[in-house]
Amino acid sequence: MNTISVIGAGSWGSALAVLLANNGHQVTLWSHDPKEVEMLQKDREQKDKLPGVILPDNIRIEADLEKSLTGQDVVVMAVPSPVVRSVAKQMAPFVKKDQIIVNVAKGIEDVTYMTLSDIIEQEIPDAQVCVLSGPSHAEEVGRGIPTTVVIGSKKKELAEMLQDIFMNHVFRVYTSPDIIGIELGGALKNVIALAAGITDGLGYGDNTKAALMTRGIAELSRLGVALGGKPETFSGLTGVGDLIVTCTSVHSRNRKAGYLMGKGKSADEAMKEVKMVVEGVYSAKAALGLAKKCGVSVPIVEAVNHVLFEHADPKEEVTTLLLRERKKEYNNLQWE
Repeated sequence: MNTISVIGAGSWGSALAVLLANNGHQVTLWSHDPKEVEMLQKDREQKDKLPGVILPDNIRIEADLEKSLTGQDVVVMAVPSPVVRSVAKQMAPFVKKDQIIVNVAKGIEDVTYMTLSDIIEQEIPDAQVCVLSGPSHAEEVGRGIPTTVVIGSKKKELAEMLQDIFMNHVFRVYTSPDIIGIELGGALKNVIALAAGITDGLGYGDNTKAALMTRGIAELSRLGVALGGKPETFSGLTGVGDLIVTCTSVHSRNRKAGYLMGKGKSADEAMKEVKMVVEGVYSAKAALGLAKKCGVSVPIVEAVNHVLFEHADPKEEVTTLLLRERKKEYNNLQWE
């Protein structure tokens, strides 16, 4: 049995807390919101963000960050990507040397273009930072629906230890040394999911979405490899796998926000209606900035930025994508 703190009691944090408690670990679930703490202690259910999933009695609900972090074997960071830096900064005074921290949020900081693990390492330099990602909606993990993810770590032994902590008969965990690839796949697919939702909102069909997802993974892979990720990662769980589930699922907040924008709502209106952080909105600007910096072509990401930040007409952006200059699908394939 390990002592584990989950920092962030939203849908994903609550689902992972249930998973870890059911695996026999001693779990503390922290929230910054006193009302949320009161609700979780009283009802043993995250009624706002994960209704129907009951928190086992062996999960301790905590509002005090220092108490949540003291003496823990593993800390899981499950706060939304835009607040990872501020929460890590708050955590730093209470984290022991070599503390294992597993980040499960997905995103890129839109000002610095840093990945979330880099941000945590910057704010908590003595921590051992790992990542967990893959096609894994909280609504399904919380209900024990079979799911597969990947743990990324610089050290093989640490990855395998975390694999044992998280894995059970409905939650299969693979390991990988490619932290940067895992994080970029998880962040960039949210931008493509916004585009997929937009096409749904415009009333386009399966042909359109299949094309978008296929060319989206091409963009994601090009940019990810240029930034140091491994090609295999983008064809795996945190590339193709996460892209599929986020572009197609009714649980996907990014797809839903895109759908609402396709129906004519602004980005702000769509995010308010979703009522949860739409991380693709924050990653879109960073993804475009990184692509320009690396000289990588990302036309879908560019189109999403036009819709989000320049109030471009989504239908016109689709037309522009279709009418770009003619190209081969793969430049390395040649005629004899």
